[in-house]
Amino acid sequence: MTAMPFVENRELKIHYALAGPANGPVVVFSNSLGTNFSMWDAQTPEVEARFRVLRYDTRGHGQSSVTPGPYSIEQLGRDVLTLLDALGIKQIHFCGLSMGGMIGMWLGLNAPARLSMLVLCSTAAKIGSAETWNARIEAVRKQGVKAIAASIIERWLTPEFRAGSPQVAETTLRMLETTSPEGYVANCAAVRDFDVRDQVSSIRTPTLIMSGSKDPATPPSDGRFLADQIPRARYVELQSSHLSNIEAAQPFTAELIRFLSA
Repeated sequence: MTAMPFVENRELKIHYALAGPANGPVVVFSNSLGTNFSMWDAQTPEVEARFRVLRYDTRGHGQSSVTPGPYSIEQLGRDVLTLLDALGIKQIHFCGLSMGGMIGMWLGLNAPARLSMLVLCSTAAKIGSAETWNARIEAVRKQGVKAIAASIIERWLTPEFRAGSPQVAETTLRMLETTSPEGYVANCAAVRDFDVRDQVSSIRTPTLIMSGSKDPATPPSDGRFLADQIPRARYVELQSSHLSNIEAAQPFTAELIRFLSA
């Protein structure tokens, strides 16, 4: 039985799906900038066979509320705690990709008691520069998400994957193009302003880091930095671009389940 309801808290409505064995450990999946929780479709069936899976649309994405921006990663991290409290979930395994990984780092630093294990995918302690984010914000404000979508997809998925799996690439593009421009811009600001390079070494939760070998947005050097900083972190490199869970779906899911089952 899959529930796909909303948690409402003051101005915010969080869209989520919760499924899997009722008493199983809970795995939370957190989406990247410009996607929604369906980005985890390839992982869900296998992970759901062993764990209770909680997917949600980050504020400003999918069917969750688009509240006035700019947002911060702290705000998005507190949204996760709001969701967990509303559902009566005390502790989780957290898996986040890109912006979702930043939310995971915030939780690791600020709410460690809620985490059993942490999986940080295609992410970094700091992503990009203020100049590049401000230029992207400006472009979306003026022309909408569609104006930047084609160039973003080129960074998300390799040309080989796009050519070999055109339907998956098209579905991913549509997910991006239908993201609220206001929500997208507000979340760009959250990513732009997040920098925990001096703090990540304080994370004590058992951590798996997965990087895509061909990722131009958060290259393997970013993943290796996290692995070097976070005590006893495990580092895995997958043959993919930025959306490693989509492009390298099978090895990604296998590594994830292996780590969470250890």
